[in-house]
Amino acid sequence: MRPSPARRPKLMDTTTPTLSFVDQYGASRDDLPGGALPWLCALRETAIAGFAASGLPTPHAESWKYTSLRPMKKLDFSHSADGAISIDSLPTLLPHGQGGHRLVFVNGAFRADLSLLDNLPKGVQAGSLADLLARDPAALEDTLGCIAGNDVQPMLALNTALMRDGLVLRIETGVTVPMPIEVIYIGAAPDTPRAFHPRNLIVLEPRARATVIEHHAGLGAGPYLANSVGEVQVGEGAALHHYKVQAEDADAFHIATAHVRLARDAFFDGFILSTGARLARHEVAVRMTGPGAECHLNGAYMLRGEQHCDITTAIEHEAPHTSSREVFRGVIDDKARAVFQGRIVVHPHAQKSDGHQLSKALLLSDQAEIDAKPELEIYADDVKCSHGATAGDLDHGALFYLRSRGIPEATARHMLIEAFLTDSIRRIAAEGLCPALIASVGAWLSRSVRP
Repeated sequence: MRPSPARRPKLMDTTTPTLSFVDQYGASRDDLPGGALPWLCALRETAIAGFAASGLPTPHAESWKYTSLRPMKKLDFSHSADGAISIDSLPTLLPHGQGGHRLVFVNGAFRADLSLLDNLPKGVQAGSLADLLARDPAALEDTLGCIAGNDVQPMLALNTALMRDGLVLRIETGVTVPMPIEVIYIGAAPDTPRAFHPRNLIVLEPRARATVIEHHAGLGAGPYLANSVGEVQVGEGAALHHYKVQAEDADAFHIATAHVRLARDAFFDGFILSTGARLARHEVAVRMTGPGAECHLNGAYMLRGEQHCDITTAIEHEAPHTSSREVFRGVIDDKARAVFQGRIVVHPHAQKSDGHQLSKALLLSDQAEIDAKPELEIYADDVKCSHGATAGDLDHGALFYLRSRGIPEATARHMLIEAFLTDSIRRIAAEGLCPALIASVGAWLSRSVRP
């Protein structure tokens, strides 16, 4: 059921960014895509009311306990998106000549001139949210905003209120997309800080199969906020491989919220590689609502300087015979800080569920830090679940062994860290993607690992 329009409440958070975002909504409400659609207007009004009441999240909220948006509050973000930014070459993770399908968004706006969608298989719809809201809004009414639900998540609410564009991918029953679909998000703020709020909707009907690769990069000019939300629905017996690489510029703020819903016997293989941004938060919530659903959620992060990366996940086993595997590995150098909050919930009727969660981190500096908070909530009797978290320095025994074989210390450290990280990368199933990700690890290490 769609929410009814809500009256604007009194603003509870008087911080400048909150006021600015609420004012932006008021000024642009009529010009937003789908501004004349009653159901979408009601959705936006409810969202901005919730955001105005709560304001930007603070460490007082349990899920934001270890992550502060205070650095972002010093900036006054404009909502304008300049789709005419010149781009000489596009970053890509696909091997040269492999082909595939590509959608490009610059500052949150779709760029048809940079995208490649000519050879999509029959039964596959991939394109721009703004375009679909103009052409066929009824196709979105039953899904947009429904998968994410009405949870009190301020950044999700802000995205719902101010979303202008994003990916819409629908795959019909039984259709397999043989080539990956790469979605490239490019951020740039050459003159003034900007904020954009991409909204992505991915729906796989029963027995459909696809691989989606998200690549987030920057043009190296000024701070910006990329506040994205993804809604993913994987139908009965369908399989989605979703791989995300976040390599934005050092001044960027990247906040991403994803809600995934899995039906009976559905499979979701998710992977996150995070190396960029001043502050990055990847929040993923997976609900396995049908028996036999399976979720793999893995990732790696590499931090240096004063970067901050937050991985927050929630996997809910709501049906029997469901399984989940979650492994995140990270390397933290200098004064960087990482956060891992992982929660597995097994509901009362989810008997025979199997869940595993692990967080492992390497601290390369005495000032590097990680806050790990693994959680299990089990309300069923016949289940198999485990979780764990470790953090520490490199294995000095292994380092000594390599050096005793004549390998220089810097090279030996490089080898051990690369082996540690690539264990997560090799878990992904996308053909041809592992070399590009491993190359990203090598490039980071060459700039960071000291003798």
